[in-house]
Formats: sequence, C-alpha cells, structure tokens
Amino acid sequence: MDSATRTINDIANLLKKELSVHHYPAEEQGGVYHPSAQPVQRIGLALEPFPGLAKWVTDMDLDALWLHRPWQLDLTHLPADVGVLSHHLPFDETLTVGYNTHLASQLGALNPPEPLGYKSDTATKEPLPKRPIGMLVDVPEQEFDYWLTVVKDHFGGYDRAEAGHGSTGWHADSSRIAVVGAMTDALVREAADRGAHLYLTGAYRKPGQQAVDETGIAVIAVGHRRCEEWGLDALATLLRDQCSVDCVVHHQPLVIRG
Repeated sequence: MDSATRTINDIANLLKKELSVHHYPAEEQGGVYHPSAQPVQRIGLALEPFPGLAKWVTDMDLDALWLHRPWQLDLTHLPADVGVLSHHLPFDETLTVGYNTHLASQLGALNPPEPLGYKSDTATKEPLPKRPIGMLVDVPEQEFDYWLTVVKDHFGGYDRAEAGHGSTGWHADSSRIAVVGAMTDALVREAADRGAHLYLTGAYRKPGQQAVDETGIAVIAVGHRRCEEWGLDALATLLRDQCSVDCVVHHQPLVIRG
C-alpha cells in the first residue's frame, strides 16, 4: 500500500479482513464513520472522544482518527479533511479479551487457540459459529504467580485474582488457559471441563461465582478498561505493520474507585 496515496478507505478495507467484520450484521460492522479523501500518514487511536480531542488532532498532525465509541463525537470541532474510522463489536471480540489470536501469541500459545462458547443471534438465540466468545490456549507450564506477572506486564494490572482451590483448582503444571470475553456459569464450567485451570476475563461477574466455587478454577479479571487499552495498542501495531502508517495512541488515565 503506497503511503503517499493511502486513504481511510484503504485502512477500512484492511480492517474488514483483520477484524472479520463480515461475521457481523451490517449495522455492527463499523468502518468509515466520517469520509475523507486525503492521504493518511498519521492516524490517532482513542476509545472515545475526550476533552481536548480537536487540539490533540492538530497538535499531533493527524490525518485521520479511529474511535471505538464515536457516538459523542462533534465533527464540527475537527478539521474538515480529517476522516474518522470506527469499530465497536469487531474490535471488542477480536482485539480485547476473547478469541484474540494476537493475545494468544503474546501468552506463549503452543498451538492455535480453540474456540470457547459462541455469540447468539439476538432474534433467534441461535449460536453464531463465526463469533466465538473466547478461546482455550495451551501454554508452557507455569505457576499461578507467573500468570499474575504476565497479566500485569501486558495489561498494567488486574481487578481481581483467585488462585482456585481443591483437586480441580490450580495446578502448578497447568498448561491450558481460557481467555473469555464474558463470565457466565456455563462458560466457566465449559472451560473447566475442557481442561483449563485459569480463566482470564475482563470483569469478574457474579453469575459465574458458583461455577468457580464448584470447579475450583483460578480466575484473573483484568478489568474492562485495561482490556480495551490493550486492544488499542494491538490495533496500533497491526496498522503499523500492515499499512506502514504512523499511529498515535491516546490512553486515558485509569480511574481506580475505592
């Protein structure tokens, strides 16, 4: 792709493939949110509009923006020739905690990940086999504390960690992790039944508590925001590698509530 003539349409076409947007209904696919024909050499990535966005665009000399949640964006505050891209569900399901091959590689996956659970059609409730909720990853044998350190290194921390208990709980030689974008009773049990000893997810959810207690599976809940921030960096890496475009990532400070 010629960097001198690349537009947001070219980047949108790349992300159609990388985020598998064809697996989603048309209204959920995302893509070009605000068109522009100008070449894109520098793109800014942010989760949503933030105070000072227009100044940031100007100060960073950006040609385009990518936003995860663009709905509060006031286009009148941006330079007219700055195009905007947006992906919501495809980003959540592909580049945060879920079926995320980029994350599997960083966790040291020994084999291609196995799908775990599937999204359901909102109307028919039928499973959508092209949209797994999570993945099972075979990894080198490590202690629980090792994975706590890995999560801290990759995500900058975590919200909650439970080491598991009982004969089906944490094993020092555990070599299978479930990485899942939800925490339900059924998903926790399926992960345990399929040999996972660690359940890595975004938010710790009460509906999964009984299954955690009964299976003894260990859990690390990274925190929803940390998962999204990790995804921003992963997207930046993807765009740099695939488009040779300069990426400027805006990370908002994480607010810890007591």
